[in-house]
Amino acid sequence: MRVREKFWETIPLRQLTPQEWEALCDGCGKCCLHKLEDSDSGEVFYTRVACRLLDPDSCRCTDYSQRQRRVTACVVLRLEDIADFDYLPATCAYRLLARGQGLPDWHYLVSDDAEQVHALGLSVRGRTLSGEFVHPDGLDEHIIHWVE
Repeated sequence: MRVREKFWETIPLRQLTPQEWEALCDGCGKCCLHKLEDSDSGEVFYTRVACRLLDPDSCRCTDYSQRQRRVTACVVLRLEDIADFDYLPATCAYRLLARGQGLPDWHYLVSDDAEQVHALGLSVRGRTLSGEFVHPDGLDEHIIHWVE
């Protein structure tokens, strides 16, 4: 099935086809980073430690269809969790659309250029460590504060 033209501007998230839902991903790879949550404030901190399935060059999962089976803590964005999308990066299409905002000009659905997210430094390309090499107790040593 094809995606509808400019679907993100006219179709509510709850009415998207599975293909349209998947098409919203800009390929930044930030959702594949390990995160830490402050138990007191609830604030979420991103680390530069990536899931072992993340390809650091393409910023895409190397086994997307089996990711949940292989990585039990894998983030799966579901419609029923829209209210909880605040932990996603501020530039994430899912978060933006859930808040009634539009996509940024650089998003590939708008610009027709999938490399823009990388060219503008908005992806994790070249900035991660594999989770295979970092002990879970040491994640706090890798907290990042990237400008979005």
